[in-house]
Amino acid sequence: MTITVKYVQNVAIISLIGKITIGVGDLALRNKVSELLDGGHNNIVANLGQVNTIDSSGIGELVGAYTTVSNQGGKFKLCNLPSKVYDILQITQLISVFEVFDTEQEAVDSF
Repeated sequence: MTITVKYVQNVAIISLIGKITIGVGDLALRNKVSELLDGGHNNIVANLGQVNTIDSSGIGELVGAYTTVSNQGGKFKLCNLPSKVYDILQITQLISVFEVFDTEQEAVDSF
């Protein structure tokens, strides 16, 4: 998995590209979120538009990122969910935990 970061206003947008599965991307996501928090960026949007595979470990990492950011007084939001990811979040009822937006701009404007 590849992660790119850009900053819009006071929001860090991380774009995840590839797989978020056990051993592939799960630790990368955790490390990137920790790095952003350590750098003082606690408003984070994860753009999942280019995620092609996610498993239970990947879902766990999204929940972990949400919890870690929330515990530090920040917000962790999702945008641009592929239908597969959206369906998994619906089935697990985690869709109600995350704030989900169609576009990066909508997510940024929500802060």
